[in-house]
Amino acid sequence: MSAEDRIERARTLYEQAVFSGDASVLTKAERDLDAVEADITLARGRILHARFLSERAGLGSSPVEDPAELPLFERAIELYRTLGDVRGEAEALFWIGCLHQVIRRDNETAVPELEQSCRLAEQVGDKLTKSEALRHLGVAAHMAGRLDEARERLEESSRLRQEIGALPGVAANMVGLAYIAAAQGRRADALATLDEAHAIAQAHGAHAVVRQIEQARTEI
Repeated sequence: MSAEDRIERARTLYEQAVFSGDASVLTKAERDLDAVEADITLARGRILHARFLSERAGLGSSPVEDPAELPLFERAIELYRTLGDVRGEAEALFWIGCLHQVIRRDNETAVPELEQSCRLAEQVGDKLTKSEALRHLGVAAHMAGRLDEARERLEESSRLRQEIGALPGVAANMVGLAYIAAAQGRRADALATLDEAHAIAQAHGAHAVVRQIEQARTEI
């Protein structure tokens, strides 16, 4: 059900309660509005995260964290849990883990959130959220020097992204896989992976990924 449909149903239930005297329907109306609020709150948090990434790309260094971002994701989790929406909870958990890893550079806090997100996403068959969590778990493993684990996580993430047609995401993962290959002494594989990633990114207008590929070529 769309947000518009939920809001309209809440209005109808309000009228039912007022004119028929049946206040029991108000609980259902509140749940509809909680679902809308959860989705909007999560979306607002994602926008703040995207703004952080955009500013970082422009500055060449990390900007200041927006203090509103984490409370938005935490509010979303609270609402999704109240609603029993496991898919929504998995996605909100991912974004909390992503914030800790990407913005705060705190993998110790991020990894448990990402692992729980991955488990819940698997439970409800949410391939997109699972692929995102796996990608960032791969990043954490790479940073910890566990290269084989990092490679496995990114390859599984890429497989899921391929299945759902998220090809720019596949190209982004391939950049990480190229760095891992280089760290394992497989430079030829790394460069070939970047060539393939470049072709995918160009074909899908993923210009930010193209820039990442170009940077990786100068570093590998």
